[in-house]
Amino acid sequence: MTHIQDLNTRYENLPVFIYDDQVEASTYLVDTILNLLSLKESQGKKLVLGLSARTVMIPLYELFARAYEHGRSFKNVVIFGINEYYPLSENEIQSHYRFLREYLFDVLDIPKNQIHCLKGDIPRSQVSRHCADFEKKIASYGGIDVLITSGMGSNEPGSHYSSRTRLITLNTNTRIAAGSEFFGVDFVPNYSLTMGIQTILESKTIYYLAWGEGESKAIKDLVEGKVDESHPSSFLQNHAQTEVIIDRAAAADLTRIATPWLTGPCVWTEELTRKAVFWLCRLLDKPILKLTARDYNDNGMSDLITERGPFSKINIDTFNSLQHTITGWPGGKPNADDTTRPERALPYPKRVIVFSPHPDDDVISMGGTVARLSQQGHILHLAYQTSGNIAVFDHEVTRFLDFLQEISPVYGLDQEKTRTIFEQASRDLEKKKPGEADTHAIRKVKELIRRGEAKSAALYLGIAHENIHFLEMPFYETGGIKKKPLSDKDIDIVCNLLEKIQPHQIFAAGDLSDPHGTHRVCYTSIIKALEKLRDRPWTSDCRLWLYRGAWQEWDVADVDMAVPLSPEEVIIKRNAIFRHQSQKDPAMFPGNDPREFWKRAEERNHNTAVLYDKLGMAEYQAIEMFRLYKEGMKI
Repeated sequence: MTHIQDLNTRYENLPVFIYDDQVEASTYLVDTILNLLSLKESQGKKLVLGLSARTVMIPLYELFARAYEHGRSFKNVVIFGINEYYPLSENEIQSHYRFLREYLFDVLDIPKNQIHCLKGDIPRSQVSRHCADFEKKIASYGGIDVLITSGMGSNEPGSHYSSRTRLITLNTNTRIAAGSEFFGVDFVPNYSLTMGIQTILESKTIYYLAWGEGESKAIKDLVEGKVDESHPSSFLQNHAQTEVIIDRAAAADLTRIATPWLTGPCVWTEELTRKAVFWLCRLLDKPILKLTARDYNDNGMSDLITERGPFSKINIDTFNSLQHTITGWPGGKPNADDTTRPERALPYPKRVIVFSPHPDDDVISMGGTVARLSQQGHILHLAYQTSGNIAVFDHEVTRFLDFLQEISPVYGLDQEKTRTIFEQASRDLEKKKPGEADTHAIRKVKELIRRGEAKSAALYLGIAHENIHFLEMPFYETGGIKKKPLSDKDIDIVCNLLEKIQPHQIFAAGDLSDPHGTHRVCYTSIIKALEKLRDRPWTSDCRLWLYRGAWQEWDVADVDMAVPLSPEEVIIKRNAIFRHQSQKDPAMFPGNDPREFWKRAEERNHNTAVLYDKLGMAEYQAIEMFRLYKEGMKI
């Protein structure tokens, strides 16, 4: 049993089960559901499930499918969908019904008359009756046995505790969050049909699921906050049989994980000591070397002094460990003592691969460090794992093909052919529905737009043209947001590049909270490739550094290398990001952060420098942070 059971949960108002990862958590839940199904069948009854159509559910649904492949029937399961966009046809790719159909209804042997979903395409005049009938249908089965969700349907802040299934207006934040599904917020429906809060809470058992760092704040609010209409999920605290099932990343902000010394005795490792000291510095707005014994004692950390003290030693050790993360030589400083440096001096120059999930993640997250590695003479390779073609607006395609049409007479190209290409592309784009996959030709144009931008940025940073690699990993190339599973073919592509370069250093994306999960898949591909190549001699002399920046930043307590940037280097990084013009003003998939990526990166890097300064380090304009991967490490 690997989920964390902790008695120090006095800040938590709901039972929380923390697993290493989403697969392990989903396995536990599927086993629970299948055992309950067997119990129901032994009683001659059906199991009634309420299900959500969110990506968080995919590991669960895939395990249901696997159970069915191994002979487990689902004929005695009844399903109710929790919500649906309105107005929206059930055949649209954003439809919750279509999501459930593709992952469950078309895969399992659930009888059609036991599938009940809200209909997003019924006439407005019939909505009230439809919602009332939906409630009656739930009641006819004796209520929902198990509801599995990652939210409260489409119930917006202010929804009443006693609300029932109804039509609700989606607020601006919800529509912005859904914008990536519809390829633009303007295409998101204004309404949704949803189970009401009371409908959800009448379920006999509720499982609330969340994966990833991006959910950590919401989980803390849900579990440790107060019941409040402005946070509909908080009503789950009033439900007697709710379990919150999360992975380690989603648990990061819970008090027992973030600040365990506030919940009870701790095992004071070096890592936890650093974390606690930095927390205390921020709490008191003091640098490390100004902390006193009273500061520790007054803030629940007297046992730290007892176990690892005196306090002055704790301060000095922590100060030194943080100071030793700082280096202007991310590839190691040749002919220098590297005893306290984060990266070894030799060999020099190093062969370095920077993996970038999308064609701009490298410069957004570590553009300053890329420039340093290039300037300091290392053999630097950039590897773009996916094409990023779904993140290009249609008008960019029109602009580029129009340019091709206009330039054709200058270079003696076939004007008739270029005009035909432009006209065909215009027709294809005009008839395409929001979120619908582009034609292969349009996708290729979008891919080449992003490829050209990546090459422009790389050449600006001094990377040799032959050292720019576009991997085009197959899992990504579906033309839509929904991707294929990571396959051996994807991993082999990464393996082949690693074998060819045999790097001393690898940099890879460790921010796994991008909207569509591409970063997580790309990270996994690198880890699996290195596992596959572990018997190669070069791997024993290779270090893997993880960067963040586009979607989140490392906690300073976890950092192993910090590369400071001067004001001039910040401008160099900004200019490299600006080479990715298709991702500006704004990007197609900005997530919930309204800032442009260059602005996010600059503010995060500057805030890191300010934090280092406040902790007592030298003052810098900006800092890029990295974490050294250790085998088996969970992030």
